[in-house]
Amino acid sequence: MSNSLRLICIFLFSFLIQETSVYAFQQQDSTAAEIELPTEEKIDETESSNYIPNSLEEYNEAYFALTRLNNPLGFPPNKFNLQTPQATLEHFVISCRNQNFNDAAHALNLNLMPNTINIKEAEDLAQKLYYVLDQRVDINWDALPDRPDGQIDLRTTTNQAVAGQPRRSIVFGELQIDNRDIIFRLQRVKYKNYGAIWLISSNTVENTEELYQIFGPTFLDRNMPRWSQAKIGRVPLWKPVLTILLILISYLLGRLVILLIRKIAKSFDKPLILDLSKRLGVPAAMAAGVLFFYITLNNLISYSGMFSSTIYAILLAVVIASGTWFFMRIIDFFMRYVAENKIGDVTSEDSHEARQLFTYFSVARRILTFTVVIIGTSIILSQFRSMEKLGVSMLASAGLATIILGIAAQSTLGNIIAGIQIAITKPARIGDTVIIEDRWGYVEDIRFTYMVVRTWDLKRLIVPLKTVISETFENLSITSPHQLNEIELFVDYRVDVEKLRKKFKELLENSEDWDQEHPPLLQVLRMTEKSLQIRAVCSAKNAVVAWDLHCKLREQMVAYINELEEGIYFTRSRIELKDPKFNTDTDKPDSKN
Repeated sequence: MSNSLRLICIFLFSFLIQETSVYAFQQQDSTAAEIELPTEEKIDETESSNYIPNSLEEYNEAYFALTRLNNPLGFPPNKFNLQTPQATLEHFVISCRNQNFNDAAHALNLNLMPNTINIKEAEDLAQKLYYVLDQRVDINWDALPDRPDGQIDLRTTTNQAVAGQPRRSIVFGELQIDNRDIIFRLQRVKYKNYGAIWLISSNTVENTEELYQIFGPTFLDRNMPRWSQAKIGRVPLWKPVLTILLILISYLLGRLVILLIRKIAKSFDKPLILDLSKRLGVPAAMAAGVLFFYITLNNLISYSGMFSSTIYAILLAVVIASGTWFFMRIIDFFMRYVAENKIGDVTSEDSHEARQLFTYFSVARRILTFTVVIIGTSIILSQFRSMEKLGVSMLASAGLATIILGIAAQSTLGNIIAGIQIAITKPARIGDTVIIEDRWGYVEDIRFTYMVVRTWDLKRLIVPLKTVISETFENLSITSPHQLNEIELFVDYRVDVEKLRKKFKELLENSEDWDQEHPPLLQVLRMTEKSLQIRAVCSAKNAVVAWDLHCKLREQMVAYINELEEGIYFTRSRIELKDPKFNTDTDKPDSKN
């Protein structure tokens, strides 16, 4: 199997061992306790179920006033500390860990349960709720206030406490069932003349039976033999052993998927399907292996606390990422296949329509790939509750977030939008010949944020797409590949221009590179103090041929001028020397000397 799938398996294995060892010493696993687990039979499904009317009295902002509380348990004894949210939840968790579910049941508000509930059923409810909390809920203990009014201690820079309204309901956990959020709450209640206390809310207790049906003990939790309950820390030995076995089975399943895909592709005996199978084999194998591991782990093995929610979220994220990768490969393959096999040669200057279609496909492929990545990433982030909260926080400060995002991503977003503009307006297409920033080359590729130009010396010029849209550049093949080039010559004043014109016409007409679109033309542009400047114009079917043609004609014209009267018609510098005038009387030499 490929290195990617091996890395996924190694990551899952190392993450599992690390997290198991950490949480083994932090939390007591519910299934590890040597007690009988509650049955999955619901209390409120008996024929004798009887519900009493609502127990709430008039509204009070500091607590819920009740007309009754917890039949048949009654008001909690004074020995239990239920004065603050943190104290109540600690009492419930510690009592359950000590297998004292009667004490734990006093932390529950049973007012929404049937009136026929007995003490044993209340204890079972406490055990079931603890099992769900222990297996699936990550309790943020730091966020639970340890004050009777439920407020969080905040202090200003002057070290003064911040006063606020008392709280009568506090969230301590969340779960999701069929896209429905289940909220775990603590509520402050007051019964008769007793002082206000904090209990696990009646709605949370009411949802316990349904949650236990979904997140309760698995078949293996209930039926594994006693010898397999030997513990690593506080986790039964059979759980990590079976998890490692599932990883190995998932790995083998991935290899099997690759072999099946390749075998099916070979049976068609078509190069297209064979090539597609090579591209899709690894992502399909990864998706199948991780999905199998996710389903079997979720249904056969139950881990505790934050580890379970984290590992299941990560596994689901890997499955979604594999599916995203799978669809990206399909899009990329078919876009490339159409571009390479159904579109003509884009390297030819004459293939105007082919270059235009290839540009459309190139930009569309990247837009579709970008869209699939965004959708896949958003689905992955939605699996993490913390990311959802982050999204809500960002929406709450949308003004500031928009400004920051706009400043930080201005260049990137501008280039992406410029790429869409290029696809629509077509100032440059893949295969076009351009002169940009005084560099001559071909448009080799148009990507999300930049354009790749291959220069004549085989270097690559990276041009931001905003530059292509906002600044001037030359496109030598935007409408027609036909190209004109000029040859400049500097010759002496005495040259016979007509001879040069006839020779240029002869050379051009004898050249195979001339496209005959433009007649031979030789003109005297200007006269300088030293020479005549002559321009000869030639044409060819595209820029490359025109460049080669004008270089060859320049060489031939220089050779011709050099043959005319031994090259006397090349540029010359003239200096006129006049005879000096001597005075015979004064300048006569002295004969005496």
